[in-house]
Amino acid sequence: MVRVGLTAARLVASGVELADEIGFAEVTLSALARRHGVKVASLYSHVANSHDLKSRLCLLALDEMADRGAAALAGRAGKDALVALAGVYRTYAHEHPGRYAAAEYPLDAATAATSAGPRHAEMARAVLRGYDLAEPDRTHAVRLLGSVIRGFVNLEIAGGFGHSEPDADQSWAWSLDALDALLRRPAVPTSPEGSTP
Repeated sequence: MVRVGLTAARLVASGVELADEIGFAEVTLSALARRHGVKVASLYSHVANSHDLKSRLCLLALDEMADRGAAALAGRAGKDALVALAGVYRTYAHEHPGRYAAAEYPLDAATAATSAGPRHAEMARAVLRGYDLAEPDRTHAVRLLGSVIRGFVNLEIAGGFGHSEPDADQSWAWSLDALDALLRRPAVPTSPEGSTP
């Protein structure tokens, strides 16, 4: 029997709250059932399994970040846009560490294609319109932006920067300045194998 008031949307909302409280890796159907005071079997009327639940949490987090990113990019270009979009991801990760981790959950190809994932790539491309980049450099730059931003944020959230000087905020600003400078200079041609001549 379906518990009154229990819906897939409510479970996902509870799931992302739980992820922020205890960590995305710790979100299980059992933990969610305990939170709602029901047996695990009651959840199967709303989510198929743990993978389905975690995929839904991922989709919600991707949507939230994409909405924030779109708002932050409005009216901005070049370095201003780069700093704004990067800041969205970093702020979201600090405010919602469990949701941020959920956004990295591997989705199947069909789900990924209909997720907000492509919106994130389009936002990166929107940032890059402020730079003089042609293909394939623009695609390389999209991947570079994702790697630097996610790498920095993931290390920071994991406590990788400790309490050493300079502080993480200074390193963040330096990294974005370096990215901006790199994107403004002519690309170094590479050989077909990907190594510089």
